[in-house]
Amino acid sequence: MDTLLSLRVLAAVAEHKSFAFVADRLGLSPAMTSKHVQHVEARVGARLLNRNSRNVSLTEAGARYLETVRPLLEGLEDAEAQLSETSLAPHGTLTVSMPVWMANPSFARIIAAYHAENPKVVLDLDLSGRKVNLVEEGVDLALRVAMALDDGLIARKLAQVEFPLVASPAFLDRFGRPKTVDDLSGAPFLLYNVRTPEQ
Repeated sequence: MDTLLSLRVLAAVAEHKSFAFVADRLGLSPAMTSKHVQHVEARVGARLLNRNSRNVSLTEAGARYLETVRPLLEGLEDAEAQLSETSLAPHGTLTVSMPVWMANPSFARIIAAYHAENPKVVLDLDLSGRKVNLVEEGVDLALRVAMALDDGLIARKLAQVEFPLVASPAFLDRFGRPKTVDDLSGAPFLLYNVRTPEQ
């Protein structure tokens, strides 16, 4: 039996002095409401409520017990309420790893729009482009261009990214205008390499 629920039932019955009222309020049967109270009494080894067909009242032991337990229940309710509020309004630090070429005006506008909608979120951006271990390094999100991912990662496709092959006019004057990739055999390249020296 859920001891936390049993404590809440006990506190409610003690407050309203009615098993039937609490049962209706919490969506429980009267018999189950009574079992919750009995569960707490069995745990503490003492009778906590005096009850008869007309009245419900706390015993001396019940009053002492609830005096200790009630602040804990109220604190738990406050914590749950705060958690509910934060789940509706994101806050905290969001650590994001991404390749350096994403540091461009288009992506900056996306970041600015996100911050405007979520002002309580602090963005910690890692633009090194290095391979990261999300779990070990505490990274919340990694933006990557990849054909496949390591096992255990959850991925969502955000967009199709194309990498055009470009050349300067001087390059084309020197090596000609290629029609296929094979025509570039032996030509010099500047290639973006995501690997860092320590890798």
